[in-house]
Amino acid sequence: MQESRPSRTALRVALRRAAHQLYDHPIVFNDPIAVPILGKQYAEELRRTPLQAHRVFSTALRAFIVARSCYAEENLRRAVENGIRQYVLLGAGLDTFAYRNPYPQLRVFEVDHPSTQQWKRELLSTNNISIPTTLTFVPVDFETQSLEGRLLASGLDPEAPVFFAWLGVVPYLTLAAFRSTLAFVAAQKEGSGLVFDYGQPRHVLSPNEQLAHDALASRVQLSGEPFQLFFTPEEAVAELSVFKEIEDLGGPAITARYFANRNDNLAIRGDSGRMVSAWL
Repeated sequence: MQESRPSRTALRVALRRAAHQLYDHPIVFNDPIAVPILGKQYAEELRRTPLQAHRVFSTALRAFIVARSCYAEENLRRAVENGIRQYVLLGAGLDTFAYRNPYPQLRVFEVDHPSTQQWKRELLSTNNISIPTTLTFVPVDFETQSLEGRLLASGLDPEAPVFFAWLGVVPYLTLAAFRSTLAFVAAQKEGSGLVFDYGQPRHVLSPNEQLAHDALASRVQLSGEPFQLFFTPEEAVAELSVFKEIEDLGGPAITARYFANRNDNLAIRGDSGRMVSAWL
């Protein structure tokens, strides 16, 4: 993202999550904060977000964003049931979990670039969404600051397990940045967990998926946040060698889990985007 302004891709993700609340029936991921957080400032963009049925890959992108939020919070529930009391959202964007957190014992840390985090806090204030006492904002400028250092300074307990959600971030990273963050996660206490999503490289995709990939890549490039990193499933599993209970879901499995027996077009198309959970 560009230094002086919030992430445009974070806004596009938030618009799609909000559109799901308004235009898809039945709702797969119920998020009563998704629309209010955008407020009047983005109301017109939200009205333009409903997608025509024939634009199947655009609808599939919305489905993927919905599914990965479901998947993260399902795994978070498992973490809480196993006693985890710390939740870190890496690249939180306009994620709304902390403002509807059903677990009073769970402390939430939202990590993001300072510009994006300031923008989010302004939206929360403007739209009268209160900041819960269980939430800690952790602004991190990755060019000059350490993720570990900033989290510890913000109160993360290094002696207790942590659950991490890392959604919509990996494709924008360098391999070195990905491995550095993954090493930090892997150094946490036994029982800690992680959910993230990734995209497959263009050359393994079908011709139609390649066209969709190219269109999306062009849009994020123009926004100043280009794609950089892709994995095949085999490569992703190799990066997770110190983790156990790894689950890697592709398009067909995601559709079967979250979008079966629907009468609309909300479904994953192909196998470009994948979701992973892994535990220590």
